[in-house]
Amino acid sequence: MEILEEDELEELVIPIWHTELEGLRLHVVLRWSIVVFLLAGFILSVLSLFSGVLSRTENNLRALKIWVVDFDGSMSPYDDIEPIIGPIITDIIMEDFSSARQSPTLIQCTPHSFQNDSMAVRQAVYEEQVYAAVIINANATSSLQAAVTSGSPSYDPLGIAQIVYNSARDENTYYAYIIPTLFQLQTKVITKFGPRWIEMMRSNGSLNDPRIPTQALSPSIGFTEIDLRPFSPAVVTPSVSIGLIYLIIIAYFAFPFLMPIHNRLNNKRQGRPVKASHMLLWRLMSNFVAYFILSFFYSLIPLAFGIPFSNPRGSTTEVIMNGNEYGKSSFVVYWMLNWVGMTALGLPSENMAMIIGAPWSALWLTFWVISNVSTGFYPLDLAPGFYKWGYIWPLHRVVEGSRTILFGTHSRIGLDFGVLFGWVGVSILLFPFAAAIADWKAVSKKK
Repeated sequence: MEILEEDELEELVIPIWHTELEGLRLHVVLRWSIVVFLLAGFILSVLSLFSGVLSRTENNLRALKIWVVDFDGSMSPYDDIEPIIGPIITDIIMEDFSSARQSPTLIQCTPHSFQNDSMAVRQAVYEEQVYAAVIINANATSSLQAAVTSGSPSYDPLGIAQIVYNSARDENTYYAYIIPTLFQLQTKVITKFGPRWIEMMRSNGSLNDPRIPTQALSPSIGFTEIDLRPFSPAVVTPSVSIGLIYLIIIAYFAFPFLMPIHNRLNNKRQGRPVKASHMLLWRLMSNFVAYFILSFFYSLIPLAFGIPFSNPRGSTTEVIMNGNEYGKSSFVVYWMLNWVGMTALGLPSENMAMIIGAPWSALWLTFWVISNVSTGFYPLDLAPGFYKWGYIWPLHRVVEGSRTILFGTHSRIGLDFGVLFGWVGVSILLFPFAAAIADWKAVSKKK
């Protein structure tokens, strides 16, 4: 083999502006321009999905509903007392908050809508019919008047009303919008109620009665906060948010790791190639088994960090900390959800990788992550209407199902699994076509 000297090698190379490269240079610049502008278009269209889901959050805050229900004097044995406290509190709330813009909507409801049962309101909050509820208790007027007339030192202002919410439903929305609104509501009600109550006491001559307990004069009323399903502990956060991105990434990268192993079955040096139908069946079944194993180890992470998986479900109208929906079987259900979720996320990625190939499959992964994160981690109630498709996106259903299993929130587990199985089914149907396209591209490349 002849080895070229350095000066001879220099004679073989030419500068990039050489006339000999004129046609090739134009071709390279054209291809470069096409790729760059395709990437630019991808940035504008796909990366905008993330910003778009938050673009109308403040304008859509009215979509967050808070009920105000006054049970004061609405049931026995308090229905023979003229309600005073409940109507005043309700008037203050509706006067200050009903017309407020860029804030949750407060809706006044009658106790008859709930058969005069405050527990029915709690149940509605648990079932996610509404984000929160302000309940004025049936004995509000009775208990405060009794404290004034009898001088009972056991009077508790917090027994006048209750605020019910469910932070495990969506901790970000609650901590950012619902709970601050409820705090403002409490502050304004207590601030405005005090002078009215003192004036009422002065008008009937009770203000100077030494028997009246101090708490019946100030603050006189209060609110008991009831978080039916608290979002806790903090270590659970990755299991219902950013940690779920790992499901997408692991499922995606399983394909390039496993594909060389699959190809050995079609390597003529190893023997006669496997029938095409059997090859497809092998690849699908091996994917299911791989996702089954990988999802198990993924599910072990929250278990290893102390997140409970064996607590009883508990009452839907009482505060339950980490009430697991399926008791001691919750870990198995959680594992199955992650398995089906990983399959629903992974099979479409494998199909796209076969259809478009490298390096374009990286753009698919970017789109798949952004579209799932945008619709899975952020409240669609506050998103523009365009994002309604997010309700059937895989990660949204995995997040919803995980919250049910880990916190005992309102269950839609049948819908969650149903949507995920739908993705799996469609991906299986498309799998042979994607494989055929990949084979055709491989043959064309060899030619």
